[in-house]
Amino acid sequence: MSHPRTTRSAPTTVLAAVVVLASLVTAVVLHVRYPDALVTLLPLPDMRDLHVDFDTFWHSAVALTQGADIYETPAKLTNLNPPLLTVLLVPFAGLDALTAYRIFLVLTAVLVVVAVLAVARELRLGAGTTAAVVVAVLVSSPLHGTLVLGQIYPLLLVALVAGWIAERRGHPVLAAVCYGLAVALKPSLAPLLLLPAVQRRWVPLRAGLASAAVATLVGVLVAGPSSALEWLRIALSEGVPDTVDNASFPGLAMRFGVPTVLGLVAGLAVLVGTLGWLGRHRDRVDPAGTAPWAVVAAGLLLSPIAWHNYLLLLVPGMLVLISLGRGALAAALLAVAVVPVSWNAIWPTDPGPIAELGSDLGRSLYCAVLVAYWLALLGAAPLRRSPVGSAAGDAPESAAAGAPAG
Repeated sequence: MSHPRTTRSAPTTVLAAVVVLASLVTAVVLHVRYPDALVTLLPLPDMRDLHVDFDTFWHSAVALTQGADIYETPAKLTNLNPPLLTVLLVPFAGLDALTAYRIFLVLTAVLVVVAVLAVARELRLGAGTTAAVVVAVLVSSPLHGTLVLGQIYPLLLVALVAGWIAERRGHPVLAAVCYGLAVALKPSLAPLLLLPAVQRRWVPLRAGLASAAVATLVGVLVAGPSSALEWLRIALSEGVPDTVDNASFPGLAMRFGVPTVLGLVAGLAVLVGTLGWLGRHRDRVDPAGTAPWAVVAAGLLLSPIAWHNYLLLLVPGMLVLISLGRGALAAALLAVAVVPVSWNAIWPTDPGPIAELGSDLGRSLYCAVLVAYWLALLGAAPLRRSPVGSAAGDAPESAAAGAPAG
């Protein structure tokens, strides 16, 4: 007689295997049909149209070294990031844009692999599992998009992973400081700072808010007070981009031709519901489990801009799912991220009124993937691997710091 758990998990395993196979086949077909895949664009020297995000950051860094306005540069795109990022990228200003990009490309690729290995080591996953996840990340579309554009998601990933590891090892204040630094670089991650609030862990809450505020202030002071006002003006005036790989609910609303405010309301409902649910079950939710990654996913669904490249930030949550015995689910979620952005090219942009709904649904793949990540991470949030202790003023805290995940 088969074990009850084995019997129940068999359909999930089969379904996951189907998803993995379908994703890999789809990726191969799309790469053959559309050979100009993102990964093939990495060596090209076109800074203005291909590696456009880093070109924007580099121009801002050069402007800072010259005492000019960091948001008024010859770059093709407007820099939507706070002044702190420009300050951090000043070392690249002394190089030409292409050389700086290539160094940044290698650095960020290494940071991604190191972050994944650090999480796997913390969870004590096996070498085979770790290698499989690293390969899945290396062939994933979010990583390719991040590297081609020269985006900063690997920097954010490192900050989030550092915070998660600190939390797991029993240092909630240090964890909150790391999260605060990530928020200072990318304010759309700010909902993560609310997790300690709903769990009534007031010391980490104050530490996270203070860290984000101080880091932001440092960037403003270095770049000049006027940079803060200019960044706020840009951030508040930037609309929801009408782009198919914007995976947020506002982006979904834009694709379907409905008011984007409806997407914002839906995203806000998801975020408030997520935080409320984690708060109500705070005695069962481990802040060093999948909870922080679930909040990050909910915040991305709310954000006006959440490119599919942001899925890179949720990879550590997939590793936690594996350690909690949900490896099949994690494998399926990692596999769908392998589907390249050329997926959007197979759907007609002007299909006529009858097929328009199907086309819009087809071009919303990455929103569906982000929702699936969110549901999986939130569903596993109450799972713990060991008893939880309480610290005065900061309960509940994980008592499993440094404990084996197996």
